Amino acid sequence: MATTCDLNKEPEISYPNFWEYKIILLQSKNAEAIARGIVGERQHKITPSKSSKEGKYKSYNLSVLVNSNQERLEIFSALRRVCKYVL
Repeated sequence: MATTCDLNKEPEISYPNFWEYKIILLQSKNAEAIARGIVGERQHKITPSKSSKEGKYKSYNLSVLVNSNQERLEIFSALRRVCKYVL
């Protein structure tokens, strides 16, 4: 669970923790294969969220069990390389 103690400080995050990423991909991309390729053997869950108005993009919620801040940021960076957007 993340908590912010002060506006100028980083949040305090307890690990291990299920971290939620919102990923946005082109409709033609296989989100489950992309997620598996990045998170590997880590426990994770991916669920569809929304599609764009024209159907060109699709968003997903990706929950991944991370053991450290470094691991969380590495997954974020890897997702950014293959996804249109990562939140």
